[in-house]
Amino acid sequence: MKRRERTRQLIELGGLIAKAELIVLTDGDRAVIFGLLIEAASTLRSERREQALTLWRRRGKRAFEEAVRE
Repeated sequence: MKRRERTRQLIELGGLIAKAELIVLTDGDRAVIFGLLIEAASTLRSERREQALTLWRRRGKRAFEEAVRE
């Protein structure tokens, strides 16, 4: 069952990358997308963690709400 849950999680996370248009905006360049994620992880390890989480959470919630309206 854990394998199925992990697979579902990976599919959902891939969907978020697509929904954020990162595939289109980077021409599917996996190195760029990975670099973006590494940069985000670095921010989450820094003193700016809470500020970044607050900002990103607000943006994410807003984007989800807009997607539901469309």
